Amino acid sequence: MVLTSHARMDGTDSMTGVWLGEMTDPYYEFVDAGFKVTMASPLGGEPPVDPMSKLTEHITASNRRFLDDEVVQQQFANTLKLENMHASAFDGVFISGGHGPLWDLARHPELGRLLLEFVKEDKPIAAVCHGPAALLPLADLHPGYLVGKQLTAFSNIEETLVMRHDNIPFELETRLKEYGADFSSAKLSFGPHVVLDGQLITGQNPLSAASTAQTMIELLTYPGSL
Repeated sequence: MVLTSHARMDGTDSMTGVWLGEMTDPYYEFVDAGFKVTMASPLGGEPPVDPMSKLTEHITASNRRFLDDEVVQQQFANTLKLENMHASAFDGVFISGGHGPLWDLARHPELGRLLLEFVKEDKPIAAVCHGPAALLPLADLHPGYLVGKQLTAFSNIEETLVMRHDNIPFELETRLKEYGADFSSAKLSFGPHVVLDGQLITGQNPLSAASTAQTMIELLTYPGSL
């Protein structure tokens, strides 16, 4: 599981980072299915958490479970550095969201190198919300990777509705389309939406995090069935 290390929005004092539910929801889907999860980030150590994702209205059952799980809290506080990761050691990779990835994961050369290894080894790549920003350095190393690729991510209209439109380096939907992706989104903003295209699984927003992980679990457990 890849997490952002970036903590601050542009032009404001507002903080960002990992959207907590986009880490906890997938994490417990994986471990409850019998998988072992390794966490990594650009800087290593404890990733920043978007304060908004800790508010009562955004608390999920998995968030509450995380707060009572000292083992996972220790793991989260000690993420490994991306530069030390290799696809050969893993069955797949899941990239969590939060706005932070727009700054670091979107242009991280080691992440691009790692994801290219997953592509070459034909292993699943899953990303949710702003996590698909990590596909940009992959596409820079693998020209054409995103051309015609069916996917989703946090949409432009959702970006406007959360009023962070003016405090981010770019709109992810727009950038993915510029790379040639076949972008789709839920009919209703903030509704769950997951897209599977070959070994790439993408989820649109926080409510898509668990189902993105579930799709990845199915792909890993029953190869070729989806």
